Amino acid sequence: MTPRTALGALHIGALMFGLTGVFGKLAAASPAIIVFGRAAFAVLALAFFARCASSIRWQRLQATDWWRLLLSGLLLAGHWVSFFIAVKVAGVAIATLGFASFPAFTVILEGLIFRERIRLNEIVLVALVSVGLVLVTPDFDLASQATSGLLWAVGSGLLFALLSLNNRASSARIPAVQAALCQNLVVALCLLPVAAPGLSEVRALDWLWISLLGIFCTGLAHSLFVASLAVIKARTAAVVFALEPVYGITLAWLLFSETPTLRMLIGGVLIIFAIVVSSSLSGSSKKTVAAQAPSH
Repeated sequence: MTPRTALGALHIGALMFGLTGVFGKLAAASPAIIVFGRAAFAVLALAFFARCASSIRWQRLQATDWWRLLLSGLLLAGHWVSFFIAVKVAGVAIATLGFASFPAFTVILEGLIFRERIRLNEIVLVALVSVGLVLVTPDFDLASQATSGLLWAVGSGLLFALLSLNNRASSARIPAVQAALCQNLVVALCLLPVAAPGLSEVRALDWLWISLLGIFCTGLAHSLFVASLAVIKARTAAVVFALEPVYGITLAWLLFSETPTLRMLIGGVLIIFAIVVSSSLSGSSKKTVAAQAPSH
Protein backbone atom coordinates (compact mmCIF):
# COMPACT_ATOMS: atom_id res chain seq x y z
CA MET A 1 0.00 0.00 0.00
CA THR A 2 1.42 3.36 -1.07
CA PRO A 3 0.93 6.54 1.01
CA ARG A 4 -1.59 7.80 -1.57
CA THR A 5 -3.73 4.65 -1.49
CA ALA A 6 -3.43 4.52 2.30
CA LEU A 7 -4.78 8.06 2.55
CA GLY A 8 -7.65 7.10 0.27
CA ALA A 9 -8.33 4.04 2.43
CA LEU A 10 -8.42 6.27 5.50
CA HIS A 11 -11.04 8.54 3.96
CA ILE A 12 -13.10 5.51 2.92
CA GLY A 13 -12.87 4.20 6.49
CA ALA A 14 -13.90 7.57 7.92
CA LEU A 15 -16.85 7.67 5.50
CA MET A 16 -17.89 4.19 6.62
CA PHE A 17 -17.75 5.23 10.26
CA GLY A 18 -19.83 8.27 9.28
CA LEU A 19 -22.45 5.93 7.80
CA THR A 20 -22.96 4.27 11.20
CA GLY A 21 -25.80 6.55 12.26
CA VAL A 22 -27.37 6.42 8.78
CA PHE A 23 -27.61 2.61 8.71
CA GLY A 24 -28.76 2.64 12.34
CA LYS A 25 -31.64 4.92 11.43
CA LEU A 26 -32.53 2.93 8.31
CA ALA A 27 -32.77 -0.31 10.30
CA ALA A 28 -36.25 -0.55 11.83
CA ALA A 29 -35.09 -2.65 14.77
CA SER A 30 -34.33 -2.02 18.43
CA PRO A 31 -30.87 -0.71 19.40
CA ALA A 32 -30.12 -4.03 21.13
CA ILE A 33 -30.83 -6.03 17.95
CA ILE A 34 -28.86 -3.57 15.80
CA VAL A 35 -25.82 -3.78 18.08
CA PHE A 36 -26.00 -7.57 18.37
CA GLY A 37 -26.18 -7.97 14.59
CA ARG A 38 -23.47 -5.39 14.00
CA ALA A 39 -21.09 -7.14 16.39
CA ALA A 40 -21.81 -10.60 14.96
CA PHE A 41 -21.16 -9.48 11.38
CA ALA A 42 -18.07 -7.54 12.53
CA VAL A 43 -16.59 -10.69 14.06
CA LEU A 44 -16.95 -12.49 10.72
CA ALA A 45 -15.46 -9.57 8.78
CA LEU A 46 -12.50 -9.13 11.15
CA ALA A 47 -11.81 -12.86 11.19
CA PHE A 48 -11.78 -12.88 7.37
CA PHE A 49 -9.42 -9.89 7.28
CA ALA A 50 -7.08 -11.46 9.83
CA ARG A 51 -7.09 -14.69 7.82
CA CYS A 52 -6.21 -12.92 4.56
CA ALA A 53 -3.65 -10.45 5.96
CA SER A 54 -0.38 -12.26 6.50
CA SER A 55 1.00 -9.34 8.53
CA ILE A 56 -1.57 -9.78 11.31
CA ARG A 57 -0.01 -11.44 14.32
CA TRP A 58 -1.90 -13.06 17.18
CA GLN A 59 -0.83 -12.64 20.78
CA ARG A 60 -1.26 -15.37 23.36
CA LEU A 61 -3.60 -13.80 25.90
CA GLN A 62 -3.11 -13.90 29.65
CA ALA A 63 -5.84 -13.74 32.29
CA THR A 64 -5.44 -9.97 32.71
CA ASP A 65 -5.82 -9.54 28.94
CA TRP A 66 -9.09 -11.44 28.94
CA TRP A 67 -10.45 -9.30 31.79
CA ARG A 68 -9.49 -6.12 29.94
CA LEU A 69 -11.11 -7.38 26.74
CA LEU A 70 -14.26 -8.31 28.65
CA LEU A 71 -14.44 -4.82 30.13
CA SER A 72 -13.79 -3.29 26.70
CA GLY A 73 -16.57 -5.38 25.18
CA LEU A 74 -19.03 -4.26 27.85
CA LEU A 75 -18.06 -0.61 27.33
CA LEU A 76 -18.34 -1.01 23.55
CA ALA A 77 -21.79 -2.55 23.91
CA GLY A 78 -22.95 0.31 26.12
CA HIS A 79 -21.42 2.87 23.75
CA TRP A 80 -23.16 1.44 20.68
CA VAL A 81 -26.54 0.92 22.35
CA SER A 82 -26.64 4.46 23.75
CA PHE A 83 -25.53 5.88 20.38
CA PHE A 84 -28.29 4.09 18.46
CA ILE A 85 -30.85 5.16 21.06
CA ALA A 86 -29.71 8.73 20.39
CA VAL A 87 -30.09 8.16 16.63
CA LYS A 88 -33.62 6.83 17.06
CA VAL A 89 -34.64 9.62 19.45
CA ALA A 90 -32.95 12.73 18.06
CA GLY A 91 -31.62 11.87 14.59
CA VAL A 92 -28.22 11.23 13.07
CA ALA A 93 -26.83 14.78 13.23
CA ILE A 94 -27.42 15.38 16.95
CA ALA A 95 -26.34 11.84 17.84
CA THR A 96 -23.10 12.19 15.88
CA LEU A 97 -22.23 15.58 17.36
CA GLY A 98 -23.07 14.44 20.88
CA PHE A 99 -20.81 11.41 20.51
CA ALA A 100 -18.07 13.70 19.19
CA SER A 101 -17.67 15.03 22.74
CA PHE A 102 -15.51 12.00 23.59
CA PRO A 103 -12.11 13.81 23.23
CA ALA A 104 -13.13 16.15 26.05
CA PHE A 105 -14.03 13.21 28.28
CA THR A 106 -10.76 11.51 27.34
CA VAL A 107 -8.74 14.56 28.44
CA ILE A 108 -10.53 14.75 31.79
CA LEU A 109 -10.40 11.02 32.47
CA GLU A 110 -6.72 10.74 31.52
CA GLY A 111 -5.98 13.36 34.15
CA LEU A 112 -8.00 11.48 36.77
CA ILE A 113 -7.03 7.88 35.93
CA PHE A 114 -3.44 8.18 34.69
CA ARG A 115 -2.59 11.22 36.84
CA GLU A 116 -1.49 13.13 33.74
CA ARG A 117 -1.25 16.89 33.92
CA ILE A 118 -3.93 18.61 31.84
CA ARG A 119 -2.29 21.13 29.52
CA LEU A 120 -3.66 24.49 28.47
CA ASN A 121 -4.56 23.33 24.96
CA GLU A 122 -6.54 20.44 26.48
CA ILE A 123 -8.47 22.86 28.69
CA VAL A 124 -9.30 24.83 25.55
CA LEU A 125 -10.45 21.58 23.92
CA VAL A 126 -12.86 20.85 26.77
CA ALA A 127 -14.17 24.42 26.65
CA LEU A 128 -14.73 24.31 22.87
CA VAL A 129 -16.58 20.99 23.04
CA SER A 130 -18.72 22.24 25.94
CA VAL A 131 -19.69 25.42 24.09
CA GLY A 132 -20.33 23.38 20.94
CA LEU A 133 -22.69 21.03 22.80
CA VAL A 134 -24.60 23.98 24.25
CA LEU A 135 -25.07 25.39 20.75
CA VAL A 136 -26.08 22.02 19.29
CA THR A 137 -28.87 21.66 21.87
CA PRO A 138 -32.04 23.24 20.41
CA ASP A 139 -33.44 23.76 23.92
CA PHE A 140 -32.78 22.58 27.45
CA ASP A 141 -36.10 20.84 28.06
CA LEU A 142 -35.30 17.34 29.30
CA ALA A 143 -38.70 16.20 28.05
CA SER A 144 -37.82 17.09 24.45
CA GLN A 145 -36.53 14.41 22.11
CA ALA A 146 -33.61 16.54 20.93
CA THR A 147 -32.29 17.10 24.45
CA SER A 148 -32.78 13.51 25.63
CA GLY A 149 -31.19 12.23 22.41
CA LEU A 150 -28.20 14.52 22.89
CA LEU A 151 -27.78 13.27 26.47
CA TRP A 152 -27.77 9.67 25.21
CA ALA A 153 -25.17 10.65 22.62
CA VAL A 154 -22.97 12.41 25.19
CA GLY A 155 -23.25 9.30 27.36
CA SER A 156 -22.12 7.30 24.33
CA GLY A 157 -19.11 9.61 24.03
CA LEU A 158 -18.27 9.10 27.72
CA LEU A 159 -18.36 5.32 27.32
CA PHE A 160 -16.18 5.55 24.20
CA ALA A 161 -13.64 7.63 26.13
CA LEU A 162 -13.53 4.97 28.87
CA LEU A 163 -13.17 2.31 26.18
CA SER A 164 -10.25 4.20 24.59
CA LEU A 165 -8.46 4.50 27.92
CA ASN A 166 -8.95 0.81 28.68
CA ASN A 167 -7.62 -0.06 25.21
CA ARG A 168 -4.67 2.24 25.82
CA ALA A 169 -3.71 0.15 28.83
CA SER A 170 -3.65 -3.06 26.78
CA SER A 171 -2.59 -1.83 23.32
CA ALA A 172 1.08 -2.55 24.01
CA ARG A 173 0.33 -6.28 24.25
CA ILE A 174 -2.75 -7.01 22.12
CA PRO A 175 -2.78 -6.31 18.35
CA ALA A 176 -5.58 -3.94 17.31
CA VAL A 177 -7.44 -6.38 15.03
CA GLN A 178 -7.29 -9.18 17.61
CA ALA A 179 -8.60 -6.81 20.30
CA ALA A 180 -11.42 -5.57 18.05
CA LEU A 181 -12.47 -9.12 17.16
CA CYS A 182 -12.55 -10.21 20.81
CA GLN A 183 -14.44 -7.07 21.87
CA ASN A 184 -17.09 -7.56 19.19
CA LEU A 185 -17.46 -11.20 20.23
CA VAL A 186 -18.12 -10.05 23.81
CA VAL A 187 -20.69 -7.52 22.55
CA ALA A 188 -22.55 -10.17 20.53
CA LEU A 189 -22.60 -12.66 23.43
CA CYS A 190 -23.76 -10.02 25.94
CA LEU A 191 -26.63 -8.78 23.79
CA LEU A 192 -27.76 -12.17 22.47
CA PRO A 193 -30.14 -12.83 25.43
CA VAL A 194 -31.73 -9.40 24.99
CA ALA A 195 -31.90 -9.50 21.20
CA ALA A 196 -32.89 -13.17 20.74
CA PRO A 197 -36.68 -12.80 21.34
CA GLY A 198 -37.01 -10.24 18.56
CA LEU A 199 -34.62 -11.67 15.96
CA SER A 200 -37.34 -13.60 14.11
CA GLU A 201 -39.32 -10.39 13.57
CA VAL A 202 -36.46 -8.47 11.90
CA ARG A 203 -37.19 -7.79 8.24
CA ALA A 204 -34.78 -8.92 5.51
CA LEU A 205 -34.13 -5.29 4.53
CA ASP A 206 -33.19 -4.46 8.12
CA TRP A 207 -30.75 -7.37 8.16
CA LEU A 208 -29.16 -5.80 5.09
CA TRP A 209 -28.58 -2.49 6.93
CA ILE A 210 -27.31 -4.31 10.02
CA SER A 211 -24.93 -6.48 7.98
CA LEU A 212 -23.57 -3.37 6.25
CA LEU A 213 -23.00 -1.87 9.71
CA GLY A 214 -21.02 -4.88 10.86
CA ILE A 215 -19.08 -5.69 7.70
CA PHE A 216 -18.32 -2.24 6.30
CA CYS A 217 -18.77 0.31 9.13
CA THR A 218 -17.00 -1.91 11.65
CA GLY A 219 -14.89 -4.73 10.23
CA LEU A 220 -13.70 -3.17 6.97
CA ALA A 221 -13.41 0.38 8.35
CA HIS A 222 -11.29 -0.80 11.27
CA SER A 223 -9.17 -3.00 9.00
CA LEU A 224 -8.52 -0.12 6.59
CA PHE A 225 -7.54 2.07 9.53
CA VAL A 226 -5.06 -0.46 10.92
CA ALA A 227 -3.59 -1.30 7.48
CA SER A 228 -3.09 2.37 6.59
CA LEU A 229 -1.04 2.97 9.74
CA ALA A 230 1.76 0.95 8.17
CA VAL A 231 2.51 3.82 5.76
CA ILE A 232 0.62 6.86 7.09
CA LYS A 233 1.62 8.93 10.09
CA ALA A 234 -0.68 8.33 13.05
CA ARG A 235 -1.27 12.08 13.38
CA THR A 236 -2.53 12.23 9.78
CA ALA A 237 -4.78 9.22 10.38
CA ALA A 238 -6.28 10.80 13.49
CA VAL A 239 -7.07 14.05 11.68
CA VAL A 240 -8.71 12.19 8.76
CA PHE A 241 -10.91 10.21 11.12
CA ALA A 242 -11.89 13.43 12.85
CA LEU A 243 -13.86 14.13 9.65
CA GLU A 244 -16.29 11.33 10.56
CA PRO A 245 -18.92 13.75 11.96
CA VAL A 246 -18.75 15.80 8.76
CA TYR A 247 -19.55 12.73 6.66
CA GLY A 248 -22.31 11.61 9.02
CA ILE A 249 -24.06 14.98 9.23
CA THR A 250 -23.82 15.58 5.48
CA LEU A 251 -25.31 12.17 4.67
CA ALA A 252 -28.13 12.69 7.19
CA TRP A 253 -28.81 16.08 5.59
CA LEU A 254 -29.02 14.53 2.11
CA LEU A 255 -30.89 11.32 2.96
CA PHE A 256 -33.22 12.28 5.81
CA SER A 257 -33.58 16.05 5.30
CA GLU A 258 -32.12 16.63 8.78
CA THR A 259 -31.32 20.24 7.94
CA PRO A 260 -29.10 21.68 10.70
CA THR A 261 -29.82 25.16 12.02
CA LEU A 262 -27.16 27.87 11.93
CA ARG A 263 -26.70 27.50 15.67
CA MET A 264 -26.20 23.73 15.29
CA LEU A 265 -23.71 24.27 12.47
CA ILE A 266 -21.66 26.69 14.59
CA GLY A 267 -21.69 24.24 17.48
CA GLY A 268 -20.71 21.40 15.16
CA VAL A 269 -17.82 23.42 13.71
CA LEU A 270 -16.51 24.11 17.22
CA ILE A 271 -16.69 20.43 18.19
CA ILE A 272 -15.08 19.21 14.96
CA PHE A 273 -12.36 21.88 15.21
CA ALA A 274 -11.64 20.70 18.74
CA ILE A 275 -11.44 17.08 17.55
CA VAL A 276 -9.02 17.94 14.74
CA VAL A 277 -6.75 19.94 17.04
CA SER A 278 -6.87 17.25 19.72
CA SER A 279 -6.14 14.48 17.21
CA SER A 280 -3.23 16.33 15.62
CA LEU A 281 -1.66 17.01 19.01
CA SER A 282 -2.19 13.55 20.50
CA GLY A 283 -1.67 11.38 17.41
CA SER A 284 2.04 10.86 17.98
CA SER A 285 1.87 7.11 18.41
CA LYS A 286 0.47 4.50 16.06
CA LYS A 287 -0.46 2.29 18.98
CA THR A 288 -2.29 5.11 20.72
CA VAL A 289 -4.33 5.98 17.67
CA ALA A 290 -5.13 2.36 16.88
CA ALA A 291 -6.24 1.82 20.45
CA GLN A 292 -8.63 4.75 20.21
CA ALA A 293 -10.38 3.50 17.09
CA PRO A 294 -12.11 0.21 17.90
CA SER A 295 -14.89 1.39 15.54
CA HIS A 296 -17.68 3.81 16.20
